[in-house]
Amino acid sequence: MNPMNPVKKVKDFATVTSVQLSEKAITKTRQANSFLTDTATIFLFVLRIIKETFSRDFEFREFFRQCFAIGYKSLPLISITGAIMGLVLTIQTRPTLLTFGAVTMLPGMVAVSLIREMGPVITALLCAGKIGSGMGAELGSMRVTEQIDAMEVSSANPIRFLVATRVLASTLMVPLLILYADALGILGSWVAANMKGDVSFVLFFSQAFRHVGFIDFIPAFIKSFFFGAVIGLVGCYKGYYAGRGTESVGIAANSAVVSASLLVIIVDMIAVQITDMIP
Repeated sequence: MNPMNPVKKVKDFATVTSVQLSEKAITKTRQANSFLTDTATIFLFVLRIIKETFSRDFEFREFFRQCFAIGYKSLPLISITGAIMGLVLTIQTRPTLLTFGAVTMLPGMVAVSLIREMGPVITALLCAGKIGSGMGAELGSMRVTEQIDAMEVSSANPIRFLVATRVLASTLMVPLLILYADALGILGSWVAANMKGDVSFVLFFSQAFRHVGFIDFIPAFIKSFFFGAVIGLVGCYKGYYAGRGTESVGIAANSAVVSASLLVIIVDMIAVQITDMIP
């Protein structure tokens, strides 16, 4: 048998390598094009929402209905979570403060922790799971059943009726839910403090708010609006651009929760960095 020609072997190897490199280049190009297309779609989607939010024909009735669905129907979950946050934080930190003889600092520590960080972030993550998934599933099912297409064909504006109302309602109601959770968290802390001692309601709250200033409340309140806007935008975007199959509803709801939760953490990190620069 004649041995294989070395030159032919090298040529075959070069051909296979060039084909693999070209396939990788095509894959990278497709990924870059997909990323740029998605970025442009999100940017145009946000611009359309802003335009429809400030239009004269804004759907106020649908907006109030969404406020009821987002705010009032979330109260049981937020109530339980807010009270447990203050209860657990007090039970965990009281022994350490008792060791150093600083139990009187407990109300202020709990209030500052809840108002500045724990209350807004945990409540926003809960809202991302409940509100974001609900918007993604609802709009995704409307996309699958072609209800959104029917609105577009009938000269209705689905962005104005379905999306802008939900995003605005989420932007306004999430901060209110966060304030409600903070108040219940401090109340839960008072209940936990009375399990091991005897602290009057008025004294506990006066000590709690004595250590809270505008630098603690204002940045946390401002970033809560961004939390609500991010949750509404992500939930509506994932549902509005869902696929055609029935499995797309579950994919839209799941990706809305994951993306909204991640963006809430990122927004919180940016807000903390900005707040830290304030003298």
